[in-house]
Amino acid sequence: MLHINVKNETSRLRSVILGTAESNGPTPAIHEAYDPKSLEHILAGTYPVEEDMKAEMDALIKVFEKYNVQVYRPQIIENYNQIFSRDIGFVIDDYFIKANILPDREREQGAIEYIVSQIDPAKVITPPEEVHIEGGDVILWDNHIFVGTYKGSDYKEYITARTNVQGVNFLKELFPDKIVKEFDLVKSRIEARDNALHLDCCFQPVGKNKGVIYKSGFREEADYMYLVNLFGADNLFHIDREEMYNMTSNFFSIDSDVVVIEQNFTRLKHWLQSHGFIVEEVPYAEISKQEGLLRCSTLPLLRD
Repeated sequence: MLHINVKNETSRLRSVILGTAESNGPTPAIHEAYDPKSLEHILAGTYPVEEDMKAEMDALIKVFEKYNVQVYRPQIIENYNQIFSRDIGFVIDDYFIKANILPDREREQGAIEYIVSQIDPAKVITPPEEVHIEGGDVILWDNHIFVGTYKGSDYKEYITARTNVQGVNFLKELFPDKIVKEFDLVKSRIEARDNALHLDCCFQPVGKNKGVIYKSGFREEADYMYLVNLFGADNLFHIDREEMYNMTSNFFSIDSDVVVIEQNFTRLKHWLQSHGFIVEEVPYAEISKQEGLLRCSTLPLLRD
């Protein structure tokens, strides 16, 4: 049996599923775009190419090797985007929860089934059909589960709304002893700078008591203030609209003092280093053109 356990975002990482850019397929047609940032780059002719994205993921693998992290990869599906493993499942405590994702992406789950099948079947959960939930919207903070959602009555009209209220309630029922707190996120189908695709696009904890946050990613001031009050204003690094667009909050922690960031995030780098973090930098700007970055492409299976 494969041992899994994740209770937060920052404890020492031992094993992870990293997506793959292998056989990523051609540039999508306009109507195939899942998010406004991909659409922007499709229209501009700047959509990332497989060779560049593979090189970026190889750089991340080298960091994982440096810290002796066991890395699993999906089986290759020809001409298919399998970069963002975070969307297709997530681990809470010792449970693996399969995400109910966009129907066009269901084949991605089959590509990691050889890994999931090694987990105790009693610990693998498939939510009911009406429950929409993706891993990018689920952030663990010990006894808290933070969940990004969209509460607008026009939820069904937004391909960028990935986790519904039923998804929030599902987690509340599944983990009655945890504090499950939902956050109503700003969504846009056409402007990536005004679209918090997932919660980790506008907030993520780092270290033992800090976080990176984009205030305007939350539809309700009260949701933003909940995090300010929980972490303390002095412990939060605020990013601006352009930094949110560049996915600055979508870094990835290997340990409570080791953080992997995109190499262009100099402001974040200096803040982290000033607070004693070891910062590992990798190129990931091409992958970010698909509105996802380091956290989006990783699915942690085991942390200390």
